[in-house]
Amino acid sequence: MKNKFNIDKYLRSKTNLIDNRLDVLLPKENDYPQEIHRAIRYAIFSGGKRIRPIFCLAACSAVGGRDKSAIDVACAIELVHNYSLIHDDLPAIDNDDTRRGKPTLHKKFSESTAILTGDALLSLAFGILTKDNFSKRRFRIINDIAHAVSTFGMIGGQIVDIESKNKDLELATLRYINTHKTGILIATALKAGAISGGASESQVERIFKFGEYVGFVFQIVDDILDSEGYVKIFGRQGAYLEAERLTNEAKTILKPFGKRAQILNALLDFVLKRSY
Repeated sequence: MKNKFNIDKYLRSKTNLIDNRLDVLLPKENDYPQEIHRAIRYAIFSGGKRIRPIFCLAACSAVGGRDKSAIDVACAIELVHNYSLIHDDLPAIDNDDTRRGKPTLHKKFSESTAILTGDALLSLAFGILTKDNFSKRRFRIINDIAHAVSTFGMIGGQIVDIESKNKDLELATLRYINTHKTGILIATALKAGAISGGASESQVERIFKFGEYVGFVFQIVDDILDSEGYVKIFGRQGAYLEAERLTNEAKTILKPFGKRAQILNALLDFVLKRSY
């Protein structure tokens, strides 16, 4: 009898790997000026799921690469993700008081510190990406991440989300917001992992397409948990059935990878079935 893949053990292992590397890459709390460095570490080490960097590492593995080829790219992507969360939480945008069960950064420190911390994380991310290994692969990854953050990516999704507040969203607008605000960084993380692992162009294309599906499923499950977005259009059961359908379609994209798709498929199942 084959041993079932232990997704919980895998997530713990990769989370520890990512956290340990982040600890090395980030400024220490006591580095001057201390306030901004304490804020950076508070933001990064406050219980994030590390979904994006874990998918990055899994994509690298799926094409035959090793963690060491993608770990710094994965960490940079996690910094980009947290930059976006800090700015999303600000009073001028979502005005959230808590995140991951703790005070948001502007509540824990100050609004000005939160703005600067987000800016710092973005610059740190690109600093990591350009350090030591400025190869053609890394240049491509930098370009992809810059696009993911841009007005044609996360910022574009955020502004449409802001403009859509207190409106009944059409499905096309909801999909635009979710694809750009959330999905594009997930898909880019997977693509970056594949490129880091030396994937062929056809493998990169398949993994990026798979990542787009992961982004959709991730956001639909978020909406189910929060009774927002897709739930308002499809209902709770309809939204979950849509997430299941997209999950099955995503897995067909990875069939050419054979057994090497196991971890990516298990991570997608985790995204579908998560309760937080």
